[in-house]
Amino acid sequence: MLDDKKPICLQAKPIIPGTAQGLTLVSNEPLSFWGGIDPETGEIIDRRHEKSGQTVSHRIFAFPNGKGSSTASATLLECIHKGTAPAAIINSSIDTVLALGSIVADELYGKCVPIMLVSSEDFAKLPDGASVQIHPDGRIIVTEPARGERPK
Repeated sequence: MLDDKKPICLQAKPIIPGTAQGLTLVSNEPLSFWGGIDPETGEIIDRRHEKSGQTVSHRIFAFPNGKGSSTASATLLECIHKGTAPAAIINSSIDTVLALGSIVADELYGKCVPIMLVSSEDFAKLPDGASVQIHPDGRIIVTEPARGERPK
């Protein structure tokens, strides 16, 4: 548990720079957006995934890396278009397929999902349900949410 008075600051490599804030949804399992996320709702629909049934929409979605199909970029693109995408993505291993989806969304719709790359050590420091601010320079500020703010 983080000390409420002292946030932690992690330094990421911005793959897709941007600003975002929200509560974390942290998974230790890779996920393919194609077949793993419903773009209509942002729900994780891969029933074998540890976060199955939860939504990534407007959350800081932290997971090690994507897996599988190159169509994952199109799924992220559709999520961005429909407003069901994560506020930002944090990975511990680079996922160029998801980065492509965010880049194309920026070109088509003028909006993208920031994607940050952190070390495995820093990834392990990310608590589920914490409040996070993402900065374009790669700074990630993590604080515990206020009482009652933690998602179910």
